Amino acid sequence: MLRAPRILGQVAALICLVFMAVGAKAHEIRPGLAEVSFPDGRWQIAFMLNLEAMIAGVGPEHEDTDDSPVAAAYNDLRAMEPAALKAEWERFAPRFLDGLNIGGPEGDWPRETVSVITPAVGDVDIARDSFVTIGGALPEGATEMQFSWSSAFGAVVFRTEANENGEGYSAYLTGGEASAAIPVAGGAVMSAGEAFLDYLWVGFEHILPLGLDHILFVIGLFLLSTALRPLLIQITAFTLAHTVTLALGALGYISIPGSIVEPLIALSITAVAVENVLSDRLHRWRPVVVFLFGLLHGLGFAGVLSEFGFAPGQFVASLVAFNIGVEIGQLVVIAICFLAVGLWFGKRDWYRPWIVFPASLAIGGYSFGWFIERSLEVELPVYAVMGLTVAIGLVLLSAKGWREKAGEMVGILALAAALTFILRHLEGMIP
Repeated sequence: MLRAPRILGQVAALICLVFMAVGAKAHEIRPGLAEVSFPDGRWQIAFMLNLEAMIAGVGPEHEDTDDSPVAAAYNDLRAMEPAALKAEWERFAPRFLDGLNIGGPEGDWPRETVSVITPAVGDVDIARDSFVTIGGALPEGATEMQFSWSSAFGAVVFRTEANENGEGYSAYLTGGEASAAIPVAGGAVMSAGEAFLDYLWVGFEHILPLGLDHILFVIGLFLLSTALRPLLIQITAFTLAHTVTLALGALGYISIPGSIVEPLIALSITAVAVENVLSDRLHRWRPVVVFLFGLLHGLGFAGVLSEFGFAPGQFVASLVAFNIGVEIGQLVVIAICFLAVGLWFGKRDWYRPWIVFPASLAIGGYSFGWFIERSLEVELPVYAVMGLTVAIGLVLLSAKGWREKAGEMVGILALAAALTFILRHLEGMIP
């Protein structure tokens, strides 16, 4: 029978993993893109949007369209030819226009649809981007414009056209947040400080709460050793590596398709989790392996940045801030894990079998399920992922000579399967 402190340790480990998973999603819906310009006494905003998601009503609380109750309607729209989709848009357009807040001190500005371009049907498993332009005449005496849209539409990257010096304004807006006031005469320039603060938050947000794969990787690093020095060595190696590939990817020197990078990232998480079970201590070569895995994760971060670009004229500030935001997110993950389990139970003799093993097996099974899904473009049912966790656990614990400890082995596998179940459901249920 487990003693009370041991049970408390398992509960704390469960809380740690659950907290890390809140709001997390490995593949969130991409934000919209809106670019404002002021041609010849008019204003116009060119949008790049997932029209199907908007028309179907896939809200921001569903980061994957398959998790939405309107997934069937979304899939039907995805299969529509451009003319049919455009007709659906015409019916939806009044709701979209009403959901926009565009104007200045003089009040809201009238607006109308200028053009709609919907691409041909391609791979229905990949969201297609449509292009909608709205605009209107500038009100007499208008000097500045502010933009926001309904929180029901999700996140949007709002930016101005870059000036002759490559400078401009860019902001990542969520939850109906409003942009800064944009001068209609041009010259809206985002300072290095503004760009830094904006992209600092973007980087942090792509760890907490959006980066479940990166969160699980960092938790995996934490689980093998709670000692500060080896943990800092691993995190430093990971940081240096993803900084290199993030910069090279953002600059366009490296471009590897997400269909290759994403499965490899999932496999790197599995590898760390497997080592946590097989190894009782941190080996000298582990930081080297972590460095190599960090190169992969940096390419994943570069893919995130490519979705909404950098603040015009503030490439360095945006890149540095995003990277720092990522690091802060990772340190917060480690701090939460340390406060939840490491501080209280890290030196207990049952810490490895009853916290490290089930947590690592859950991470390993979950991430290996991702590897299969991302490689084959399928979605595994939750019980299949739980089965992967149990199968991996049986192999690893047997390799460690635990066959004689059948009772404890069953308990560890049951706890690992339960963690996998919770993670899988939280991924789809919590925004």
